[in-house]
Amino acid sequence: MTFSRRTLLGATGAAGLMTAAGGYQMLGGEGAAAAALPPPHKSGIKHVVVLMMENRSFDHFLGWLPSVNPHVDGKQAGLTYVDRYRVRHRTHHLEMMASCGFQDPDHSYEGGRIQLNGGRCNGWLRSGRNDSLSIGYYERDDLAFLGQAATDWTTFDRYFSAVMAETYPNRFYMHCAQTDRLHNGDVPFGRPFKLPSIWDRLKAKGVSGKYYFSDIPFAVLLGKHAPPMAHFTDFVADAAAGTLPKVSFVDPRFVDEDKGLSNDDHPHADIRAGEDFMNQVYDAVRTSPLWPSTVLVITYDEWGGFFDHVPPERAPDVSRKTSLRGFRVPTVVISPFARRGHVSHKTFDHTSILKMIEWRWNLKPLTPRDRHARNLATALDFTAPDTRSRSYDVPPFTSQGCSASEDTEGSEYTEWPALKQHLLATDWKLPR
Repeated sequence: MTFSRRTLLGATGAAGLMTAAGGYQMLGGEGAAAAALPPPHKSGIKHVVVLMMENRSFDHFLGWLPSVNPHVDGKQAGLTYVDRYRVRHRTHHLEMMASCGFQDPDHSYEGGRIQLNGGRCNGWLRSGRNDSLSIGYYERDDLAFLGQAATDWTTFDRYFSAVMAETYPNRFYMHCAQTDRLHNGDVPFGRPFKLPSIWDRLKAKGVSGKYYFSDIPFAVLLGKHAPPMAHFTDFVADAAAGTLPKVSFVDPRFVDEDKGLSNDDHPHADIRAGEDFMNQVYDAVRTSPLWPSTVLVITYDEWGGFFDHVPPERAPDVSRKTSLRGFRVPTVVISPFARRGHVSHKTFDHTSILKMIEWRWNLKPLTPRDRHARNLATALDFTAPDTRSRSYDVPPFTSQGCSASEDTEGSEYTEWPALKQHLLATDWKLPR
């Protein structure tokens, strides 16, 4: 498969600050940024930690950032969208922290394309059974962790989910730079997984890696390509002891999303539980003896069917079916190497994290996606590492959940229970 220069770079391949006229001030392309990187082994990076949350878009969660930095391309209030009955609705501030009583917004392969609507990004109320939740948003004061971390550290207004599809495809991209399915349930549990993963690359080079899970280990689906696994409590202990591997992936609690009891931010979750969990990971990393050499990336697997006004473009891929990126997702990089209070306007997606890992440890790319991805390390500043950090006042939170009578027909409400039953049937010992 061949790609044009426009395809390889995307419309914002050399993006910079948005100008008053709506264009971009060019700040130099990927080549210029790559030339500024130090030799990987002299970068100071010795540990990478990746936390992937669930199902929120940039505008929905971080569209308030222009109130802090006017150069950020985010929107919230004042947008209007027409529903399937041609009734116009305004975007609105969500005052409830959980989404009990609403539909899980459609974030399927097909639904994303309805929402994209040829680049108009106006189909939010026309796909699936979407209701007004999909065009609601949270403000800075609603987000006890992200409301502070997104302004203290480095964030992005052109970071997209990897593929215009739901959770499983995007999580496979995070591990493999490709997916073996377009929908969560396309492949039966137990079928051998055949795609090479970043864990294969790390193992071949003798670089340590581990996947830490909270209740359901998604990475078990990688089969023989999976990494060593441990519980989240081990992550906290390993961070405190200074024994984290070179690469750590961390996942939140997925089970009982439909009841509002997860802490992954997937509807109907109470977002206060997600803020609490992200803060736990942040505190574990920043107080670790390994902090001076660590890069923590917090991102979301996909947009979750929530509105966003920036259309994604295609990227080099193994198939045109999966080459269209998903909508933007909130992403924060926290590290002594992170630029403080910085917003990058360059195009990244989940495979940019893989590219950073591959660059640091001299690993072979997995697919055209990570081969051509912009290295996330180009958003860092290696000239003057700053180990200062501050604690955030994020209250511990346990959700009370939704009532059992909630009408929940979202596409993901059977994925985690089904995976749990599969694991129990194969004698996995899961935390209670």
